[in-house]
Amino acid sequence: MRLLSIILPLIAVVCAHTAQAQYKQMVKDGNKLYEQKKYKEASEAYMKALQKNPTYTPGAFNLGNALYQQKQYDGTRKVMEQVGKMDTTRNGRAAANYNIGNTYMAEQKWEEAIDAYKKTLRANPQDADAKYNLSYAQQMLKKNGGGKNNKDNKDKKDDKNKDQQQNQQNKDENKKDDKQKDQQQNNENKDDKKEEQDKRPQPQQSKLNEKQAEQLLNALQQEEKKLQDKHKKAKGTPVKVEKDW
Repeated sequence: MRLLSIILPLIAVVCAHTAQAQYKQMVKDGNKLYEQKKYKEASEAYMKALQKNPTYTPGAFNLGNALYQQKQYDGTRKVMEQVGKMDTTRNGRAAANYNIGNTYMAEQKWEEAIDAYKKTLRANPQDADAKYNLSYAQQMLKKNGGGKNNKDNKDKKDDKNKDQQQNQQNKDENKKDDKQKDQQQNNENKDDKKEEQDKRPQPQQSKLNEKQAEQLLNALQQEEKKLQDKHKKAKGTPVKVEKDW
């Protein structure tokens, strides 16, 4: 029984040492991939290491850097916030906030970047890079008109431009509609006029051939002569009256 009580703690120590060697090796593998600019593969190696030991700060910090290189800025900030909580040293907090500031710089979120670099300098006032980045972010914020008020003004200006564009678009559409209506009305008037013309009696084309026409003309002439003769008979001749004295 005593032998077992001695052996079991030794086994636990060996297992812990083996697990530690494994996740540290995973971080080293990730670092090699990172140097080769294989950032996605490096991220996977770091995450495997953190699955073995979630509190291993070097693995978390390097994971944040690999995500940054992939432009996964939200993920980078989340990881770096955890690093700042795990690493209670001043340098650890400074490094985490510095990288957070870099993500905001990449997104041109100057106010957030300024806040992150200020936190960096509170933890490490001698950080020259943080001082430079802080100054640059402040200049860019000033150049763009400054903070939230400028953003509100920009949003208002954008809204105004959108309204003007919408109004112009509405005017153009109304003109187009009016033009289409006028054209449609003209077409309707043309159709009505054409329909009215169609209703008018049209001269019928003669269906008589040349011989029939000549016969009809002769018949008309004969009829006219009969009428003239009849008129003469009806009129009569004057009667001479003899004197009886």
